[in-house]
Amino acid sequence: MSLAGGRLVLSLEGGHDLTAICDASEACVSALLDIQDPLSEEVLLQKPNANAVRSLQTVIQIQSQYWQSVKAYSGSVGLSYLAAERRDCEETDAVNALASLSVGVLSNKSLPDEPMEHDSDSM
Repeated sequence: MSLAGGRLVLSLEGGHDLTAICDASEACVSALLDIQDPLSEEVLLQKPNANAVRSLQTVIQIQSQYWQSVKAYSGSVGLSYLAAERRDCEETDAVNALASLSVGVLSNKSLPDEPMEHDSDSM
């Protein structure tokens, strides 16, 4: 809201499921007012609906042709929030571990552009 100077438009699509639209409206307004109710672990461990997973997989398949970054989410759409978060942390740890390795390549050849370093005092 600070980026928009407090000027926001909130638009929700749907209305076919009144309970869901009520919950979604409450969640959006709470987010805008910075009211954060922590979710229970039971909720965070719930896997997404199978139809939603299929829809997301289709969207990822189509959109990844244009947006390479969405491919990273293809393996986690069927996971619970906590399982997906754990997977992301494991992947980050693996990448960090690999990045911390140093690989040295020894070569006797010097590049033609490089000036030879000679210590004239040692001769």
